[in-house]
Amino acid sequence: MRLALDEARRAAEAGEVPVGAVLVKEGRLVATGRNAPVASSDPSAHAEMNALRAAGVALGNYRLDGCELYVTLEPCAMCAGALLHARLARVVFGAADPKTGAAGSVLDLFALQQLNHRTQVQGGVLAPECQSLLQDFFKGRRSAAREAAEPLRDDALRTPAERFDALADYGFAPRYVSDLPGQQGWRMHYLDEGPADAAWACLCLHGPGEWSYFFRHLAREPGLRVLAPDLIGFGRSDKPKREAVHRWDWHCALLLEWLERLAPGPLALVYSAGAAELASLLTQAAPQGFGLALAAPDGHGDAAAAWRVPFPDRGYEAALRALGPIPQEVSGPTPAQASLIAREAMGYFGP
Repeated sequence: MRLALDEARRAAEAGEVPVGAVLVKEGRLVATGRNAPVASSDPSAHAEMNALRAAGVALGNYRLDGCELYVTLEPCAMCAGALLHARLARVVFGAADPKTGAAGSVLDLFALQQLNHRTQVQGGVLAPECQSLLQDFFKGRRSAAREAAEPLRDDALRTPAERFDALADYGFAPRYVSDLPGQQGWRMHYLDEGPADAAWACLCLHGPGEWSYFFRHLAREPGLRVLAPDLIGFGRSDKPKREAVHRWDWHCALLLEWLERLAPGPLALVYSAGAAELASLLTQAAPQGFGLALAAPDGHGDAAAAWRVPFPDRGYEAALRALGPIPQEVSGPTPAQASLIAREAMGYFGP
């Protein structure tokens, strides 16, 4: 199966869905195959089919009696049928395929008693590794599609997504908006965690040099809807190259446009010490929109490495030069402090 995983990785490198297969007989490697329907313009060029074709040539026979196939993903109906016709003795697969799997997930062709050949099947071998490879591939494909739909302006930079992958306690689904009237095409990232149908929400504002990572523990409070934008120029949002762009009044106006679109209902405003000026502008501009304003305590941990992540080099730092530097000893509320904030807000608005 590890050899099959190697084939799957080669498929991914070629832009194909990462599925790999190897065929063995009496412990000897006979043939390998990997997904190639895109490159070959052939809908039948699945990893199993390619391995079968190569094995037939290698053994000089279309019957593959006594052979075993190892494949990283549960075979589909087409491949299962071909494996049965080839008279394979055994099929071993890694990850189950709940959408098209024909070895037990959607249907089980190998279990049909009416067929005149029996092939043994075993699933789940190195399943986590096989599944992870597929998930990473499709995650990258979705990211590429999003990038194409939300192109980067020539006068801005976008922090590579992989810089955020290793951060502890920050495994949130990224959300983006880029078409607000005042946004000028720069993409803004935000968190929207918790029940979408909540009657009220917490709006969390970070200060200069910080980003939504500051509120990572609050975003995990059960039953609480948390909206935490990365101001443009920070976090996972686009980084305009010009310092003149970064003004608190512009950020305030943009946040009001964003909130109008989301329509989250009454808001509890939670802000870091560095965001006090922005919080003041927001509450002055929309005094009826915020039922409660809370200054978030800082856990006083060293999170300087996390604040550095959005800025690979000086070219990304126009917002820092305009609004303030990266904080050195700020980590955001601890889990206990986040729970206190949540309880205070719930005590005001109700659950």
